[in-house]
Amino acid sequence: MDLLDQSLGQLARAIPGATRLFDAHHLDFCCGGNLTLRTAAESAGADAAAIAAELAALQTRGSTDDVPDWDSVDDSALVEHILARYHAAHREQLPELIRLARRVEQVHGANDDCPHGLAEHLTDMAQELESHMRKEEMVLFPMITGGDGAMAHMPINVMRGEHVDHGEALRRLEALTQDITLPAGACNTWTALYTGIKAFRDDLVAHIHTENNVLFERFAPAAVR
Repeated sequence: MDLLDQSLGQLARAIPGATRLFDAHHLDFCCGGNLTLRTAAESAGADAAAIAAELAALQTRGSTDDVPDWDSVDDSALVEHILARYHAAHREQLPELIRLARRVEQVHGANDDCPHGLAEHLTDMAQELESHMRKEEMVLFPMITGGDGAMAHMPINVMRGEHVDHGEALRRLEALTQDITLPAGACNTWTALYTGIKAFRDDLVAHIHTENNVLFERFAPAAVR
């Protein structure tokens, strides 16, 4: 199949390095992973043919990234990976990010570049993510690891809908931080905050991608558009 007519999720799974390329072109491969490259690029005002050519080059030369072959990973192992790599990480990341954001807003509130409202937004994200992850841990993941994944269409659809909400929250996070860009002369606390936010943002995008385009596709494939 032509690369242009494959979904972003399919391409992200199959081509190491594709996720970085999509991110560079502002193509939403996690929540919008069911869109074809052609459709997604047109919506973003990007050159679909040029992106396809870059993907083809990645396919040809391969990648040095240590990307797992998800097709060889069973359901239980994939769930354990998500729990350890993403759920545990978010629970460590967010309390410290909230603390740092509060400090920056208290100390630098008079600065025009101060991300006013960031601590509150991160607090809201932490609450929403905790609720989301607990639903997965208590309902969806036990169904999958217990062999009932084929019956999990409804909870998977709910989780996909919440992933869209998380994506919108990330866009708000980027807006509050001017695309996570430090102002000139930023202090160490501000620098640590934005470094942590960038890591959190990248982890959450990868988290959603791994669930939407890998795990959930095994039981409730999304219609490609």
